Amino acid sequence: METNRGHYLGRVIWDGSAEPNTGTPGNIGGYSKERLIKAPAQGKVRIIRDIGSMVKAGDPLCEIEGKYALAAIDGLVRGMIIDGSRVYEGMKIGDVDPRGSKVDYRTISDKARAIGGGVLEALLSIFDRRDMDA
Repeated sequence: METNRGHYLGRVIWDGSAEPNTGTPGNIGGYSKERLIKAPAQGKVRIIRDIGSMVKAGDPLCEIEGKYALAAIDGLVRGMIIDGSRVYEGMKIGDVDPRGSKVDYRTISDKARAIGGGVLEALLSIFDRRDMDA
């Protein structure tokens, strides 16, 4: 399944592989890497600001082993790892959406919808092949 944004997002890949991971999230409102929340240490996460929270740059989002992950930008916490999860330093644990309150954090993103559609296409194709073999 292609997960990189662009014309092939959500495309079923039967042969070969997906495009390499760029490690850079899509640009929203001029922000890309700044949107990411990364674990400042290895250990157990204690959430301070969970999904749906409006934050300002510099706000603490979670604490891990006495170190705090801080928001790099103003916005809405759109993704956050589950409280109590064990993480490694530098691991992506969430993201902040700079569009703020304009975002409905309770819905899936356009990217997630496209990938989900591709998964459904693949499953239906597999079931269709099985029906033809019967």
